[in-house]
Amino acid sequence: MTADDDRFVAQFERVLAQPGADTWPFDLARFRLFYGERLRRAKATQAARDQLNAALTTFTQLGALPWADRARSELRASGLAAVQAGASPDTRLSPQQDEIARLAASGMTNKQIAQRLHLSPRTVGSHLYQVFPKLGITSRAALRDALQEAGNPADAGPKDTVPPQP
Repeated sequence: MTADDDRFVAQFERVLAQPGADTWPFDLARFRLFYGERLRRAKATQAARDQLNAALTTFTQLGALPWADRARSELRASGLAAVQAGASPDTRLSPQQDEIARLAASGMTNKQIAQRLHLSPRTVGSHLYQVFPKLGITSRAALRDALQEAGNPADAGPKDTVPPQP
């Protein structure tokens, strides 16, 4: 980890190639995180993202949330808005966010959503601002597909609060 800039890639790759390195998943993920950080600072963006994604996936699977957050932050710093490693508890949508996201995905404007849910348009915008990184998207156009991947189909329509008649 302290190798010179012209030698660090070879040193990290040598460690990754060690037989049995995968028997210690947490340590290997930490190593990949450090390698990804170093690659990102050396402007090797795609290689950094590969290492950081691998680290994030492992940290998420192990439930090492502080480490997963660090990997996620490094991925964001590399310019990658999406987090492909799946949802950790802090990336799930709240019921309010889910409802707003589904309505936005159905084509409603912030103003229309605000009127329907008795909120201000700014509150709707704030919720969507929080939803986009959680779903790993950067545009409203990608909202419908991201909700379907997350198991929250946008075409299900708004939830009705009227109970069924007996």
